Amino acid sequence: MSVTAFIADYATRLIDATGYPGVFALMTMESMVLPVPSEAVMPFAGFLVATHRFAMAPVVAAATIGSIVGSLCSYWIGRYGGTPFVNRWGKYLLLNRHDLAVTESFFQKRGPITIFLCRFIPVVRHLISIPAGTAKMSLPVFLTYTILGAALWNAFLAFCGLYLKQNWEVVMKYSHLVDIAVVLILLGLILFFVVRHVKRK
Repeated sequence: MSVTAFIADYATRLIDATGYPGVFALMTMESMVLPVPSEAVMPFAGFLVATHRFAMAPVVAAATIGSIVGSLCSYWIGRYGGTPFVNRWGKYLLLNRHDLAVTESFFQKRGPITIFLCRFIPVVRHLISIPAGTAKMSLPVFLTYTILGAALWNAFLAFCGLYLKQNWEVVMKYSHLVDIAVVLILLGLILFFVVRHVKRK
């Protein structure tokens, strides 16, 4: 059994046993740096809506509140731990104060749309709240766009599960391919960053 399949099996068992609190807990973890895919949580919850065990509004509400809580945890980690971490360990990761300044400038200019769009991007949505916190992005703005993006994404996945019913795993199957593509793109960007940093040195 793959790691993704194992996590999906655990997630569905938890939701089946605990109901809405399970959806909330899993989506809280999903919005932090934890490998819990929303593509395994929400379509199954939508399937349970189709079987009349759940109702759609509470499912989306529980998931979105979980997304908010998890994103806030990551935001505060970045806000209070990001700069000290870079100051102490950044040289080992090719990061410095200039990179922090660039990050802060980026989130001041394009933070809202970045936060919103990243809620729809696999892998990235697990991480984006940390740099937003490190850049000290306005908390009300951060929350507004996190709520909008998370609510739309969670509702979309839940409706996929509702209409696919017992075939809800199809969503996870194809989203896993997207996850791989995103990871490859991120690795490419990291390699580009390292090469550029070495050339500047």
